Amino acid sequence: MQILITGGTGFIGRALCARLQQSGHTLTVLTRNPMRAALPGVRCIATLEDAGPIHAVVNLAGEPLAEGRWSAARKQEFRDSRIGTTARLVQWMARQSQCPRVLISGSALGYYGPRDDTVLDESAAPGEDFSAQLCRDWEAEAIKAETLGVRTCRVRTGVVLARDGGALARMLPPFRLGAGGPMGDGRQWMSWIHRQDLLRLLQWLLETNTAHGAYNGTAPEPVRNADFARALGQALHRPALLPAPALALKLAFGEMAQLLLTGQRVVPARALAEGFSFSYPTLDAALGDILGG
Repeated sequence: MQILITGGTGFIGRALCARLQQSGHTLTVLTRNPMRAALPGVRCIATLEDAGPIHAVVNLAGEPLAEGRWSAARKQEFRDSRIGTTARLVQWMARQSQCPRVLISGSALGYYGPRDDTVLDESAAPGEDFSAQLCRDWEAEAIKAETLGVRTCRVRTGVVLARDGGALARMLPPFRLGAGGPMGDGRQWMSWIHRQDLLRLLQWLLETNTAHGAYNGTAPEPVRNADFARALGQALHRPALLPAPALALKLAFGEMAQLLLTGQRVVPARALAEGFSFSYPTLDAALGDILGG
């Protein structure tokens, strides 16, 4: 397939490009700076008008939420990079003489809002906080592609684990020093996924003609934050007993601290029901693979 990818230079996007190339697909990446993208064998473009014929679109664009405090300007960047990009993609599709056959569009577990111990599958109602509204509006733009006859999947991704980026890469330095531990009281749920399983899921959605609608991009066994910290400490053979106090996180990060101190207990019900299997369904297996334990 000829596949257009947004967010192709990021933590997930680069790895997805490599996987799809190995599977024989031809890739075009939409990026603000094609000269700096440095993706071997991938065509990089700055505008959608340069895309040419495309069979499928993977939309992973979005400014990272968990970096720094959320100002009004930063929140607008979050919306523009997600909702604005998705709207432009759908508008571009509508102008094509032949639409792409499928759109795989990113979303996040923030869709559900903070949910305590409730087990959440894809049928659960959305939340009401900023992150939830952001994801709802993001998905609403993607859904518009369905009116064009484009098979559309929305992937609500959890905490993606890999050594070279994302949340785990930020955790590793303090944990390796024995200074890691839970955030706040550690009771909040973490719904996570090994990056390789997420890449496999995205490719499975691309290539499975019956897949459509919302899918939770998480492993089948979410864990509490304290249990995650304990498992990471054990994988590194280090203690993990030093909590990051909730008040300190709120003072440091403001509203963004809610992402760290609250969570969702999410399960990938639809993917499992439709035949997708996880290579790393448990946290111990995932950390063992990533950290070489």
